[in-house]
Amino acid sequence: MGKLTLLVLDGFGIGAMDDCAAVKPEDAGANTYKHLRESVPLDIPVLYRLGLGMLADETGEPSSAYGRCNLAHYGADTFMGHQELMGSKPGVPAKRLMREVGPVIKRALEAAGHKVERPVPEATVLLVEEAVVVGDNLESQLGNIINVVGDLNRMPYEKVVEIGKIVREQVDTSRVIVFGNEKTNLDIILSVIKEKHPGQWGVDSPKANVYGEGYKVTHLGYDVEFEKQFAYMAEQAGYPVYRIGKTADVIQAGGFSDPVVETKDVLAVYQRLYREREENAIFLVNVQETDLAGHKEDCAWYKGVLEETDRFLAAFIPELGDEDILIITADHGNDPTIGHSNHTREQTPLLVVGKSIPPVSIGTRSTMADIAATMAECIGIPAPEYGTSFWSDIRKP
Repeated sequence: MGKLTLLVLDGFGIGAMDDCAAVKPEDAGANTYKHLRESVPLDIPVLYRLGLGMLADETGEPSSAYGRCNLAHYGADTFMGHQELMGSKPGVPAKRLMREVGPVIKRALEAAGHKVERPVPEATVLLVEEAVVVGDNLESQLGNIINVVGDLNRMPYEKVVEIGKIVREQVDTSRVIVFGNEKTNLDIILSVIKEKHPGQWGVDSPKANVYGEGYKVTHLGYDVEFEKQFAYMAEQAGYPVYRIGKTADVIQAGGFSDPVVETKDVLAVYQRLYREREENAIFLVNVQETDLAGHKEDCAWYKGVLEETDRFLAAFIPELGDEDILIITADHGNDPTIGHSNHTREQTPLLVVGKSIPPVSIGTRSTMADIAATMAECIGIPAPEYGTSFWSDIRKP
């Protein structure tokens, strides 16, 4: 088998899905990659040569197997996207805002013995134990997520997660995200509470100074069974699975995990572990700063992260062993030029690199879960619950 890597460029879409008009009309014109390069000079020759050029411009002779994936999950969501990448077909969650579920959450928290207040009279957010703010997520699609933001100087992160789990039990949104950072504090968090859409109140996370070094996060999802996913099944079969970057937070497994955020650190941890392993191993790696740059609508930051990753690939790909395979993809789009700061519902690129992999077209896959099914067949374990393998299409005869 060799070493198998899934590298996710978070939020790197290559064009709006055909169903956007019905499902997410605000994304109908999205194309993260094309709009980015129209806004800033973008130099990513390795990705372009691997197959991005053919996918985006129908030019060049790809050096890897290449294709594109549609999203099977509803909307455009990092957590649901990664569950799909691991072989799940997530159910359709409900859309909820705090103005609807806040009273239920408040009663449940008080029943558990917590002090709960309304820190901003006109807002629907809750303040728990003078340390944790519960509110609407302002970065995802309206009503998708409830955020639980903690001042980790006032409350240990583990206690914040316990509060998040109580919130999770009360709502049927796609996610409840629990996060915090010791470098921020409650005063800053409260100062950036805002109303993004009528009735949608929450913490402006980028302005709350939570991201970057010291960032801690737990994603509590809806309607997925991790026991039927590739990562868990691979570990049960005896393969070591390394989760690096955001995969440590959103993919359920029992082995190594490091939720590092900064791209240089993500890639350094991956390269170190890759070199230390002498035989079969699985690496699930997420470059998150592309997504964060999309949320911030910052094309220059996005450009820098992509170019740093491309330079890494230029040096790293020659290290691949004869049986090693590197799969490069994304989980959704995050077009920084679209006019809003949310994820965009876009197709994702699919590039499969390896000395044993011919440069063939994989076509357009109906779901990102096909990647999980392919990885499962590659290492010889049963298929996850969802997805169709394209392993036979990319193996040299």
